[in-house]
Amino acid sequence: MIPPQTRIYVCTEVVDMRLGFDRLACAVRQRLGGDPESGALFVFANRRATRLKVLWAERNGYCLLYKRLHRAVFELPTGTGESLVVQINAAGLARLLAGTPKSRGSRNPITRR
Repeated sequence: MIPPQTRIYVCTEVVDMRLGFDRLACAVRQRLGGDPESGALFVFANRRATRLKVLWAERNGYCLLYKRLHRAVFELPTGTGESLVVQINAAGLARLLAGTPKSRGSRNPITRR
């Protein structure tokens, strides 16, 4: 259960899923302008929206959740304007992690820039 006061940020830009703890923390600082040690959760997805990583910091290190979907895609929220980050709540994260079944001929859910 995620506490209701926890901030959750979704990166709307495609991220290489080979990135680990330190490079994702660097992406939070450089791309999103955030602090990876703030207690917030930072969500990243690949181009096909079939893989997702969530990075957060605890008092003695980083944690990383990695989820891969086989017959579904992650429906990422869309940002407004030039923003690379969208804030969601815990219910939004639960919906995101559940994924959406793929339909034949469906387009890629992540907009290419």
